[in-house]
Amino acid sequence: MAERDWISFWDSPHSIYVNARHHDAHYRRIADDLAPYVPPGCAMLDYGCGEALAAGSIAERAGTLILCEAAPGVRAALAARFAGNARIAVRTPEEVATLPPQSLDLAILHSVAQYLSGAELDALLRTFRRLLKPDGLLLLGDIIPPDVSAATDARALLRFGARDGFFCAAAFGLLRTVFSRYWLMRSRLGLTRYDPRAISEKLAATGFAATRADKNIGHNQARMTFLARPR
Repeated sequence: MAERDWISFWDSPHSIYVNARHHDAHYRRIADDLAPYVPPGCAMLDYGCGEALAAGSIAERAGTLILCEAAPGVRAALAARFAGNARIAVRTPEEVATLPPQSLDLAILHSVAQYLSGAELDALLRTFRRLLKPDGLLLLGDIIPPDVSAATDARALLRFGARDGFFCAAAFGLLRTVFSRYWLMRSRLGLTRYDPRAISEKLAATGFAATRADKNIGHNQARMTFLARPR
C-alpha cells in the first residue's frame, strides 16, 4: 500500500528539510497560516501533523488540540515534546476514529491527501464528517493540481528560502533531492492530484460543501487549500 510506504518514509531519517532553519520556518509558516481559522477555545484535530514544531502556538488559542500521526517514531517524539502541555493530546489514527461524533470544531488535513489513494481520502473525509460539529470546519490544505510539476515546487522552495534566509541551502538541497529516497518514492508511487472541480466533487460526495481558500496554507501557492463544512 502506498500510504504505508510513505508512513515508513516519514518515520525514518530523510532530507526533506534542507537545514534546521528550513525545518523551523516550514512549521512556523503553517502555524501562522492556520491561526486565523482557529476559533478561540475550540476542539481541533491536526491529522497527519508530522513533527508539528509550532503546535504550541496553535494550542494557546485552541481549547484542545489533538495531534494525529501514523508514523510511530514521529508520534513518540510528539508525545515527548508536548508531554507538559495539557491542551495537546497525541493520538493514533485508530484512536481518532473512535472519537465521539460531532466532537470537533475544526479538522486539519494539510499536505496529506497527495500521499493517499482516492479511496483512502474518501474514507478519511467520511470520518471527519462524522466527527465535526454541524457548524464545524474541515481545512484541506496543499492539494496539488494536475499541472503543478516538481519544477514548480522547486521554484516555490527557492522563493521560500530567499525570503527566510536559507536560499543557498535550498538550492543545494534540491540537487540532493534528485538522488534521494524521497525522489525515488515519488517517481515510483507518484502523488495524488486533483483539479478544483474533482476535489470539490469528492468533498460533496462525502457530505461537505466546499470553497477554495484565497491562498494555500504554507509556502507553495501553486497548491490549493479548500474550506469544507458539513451539509
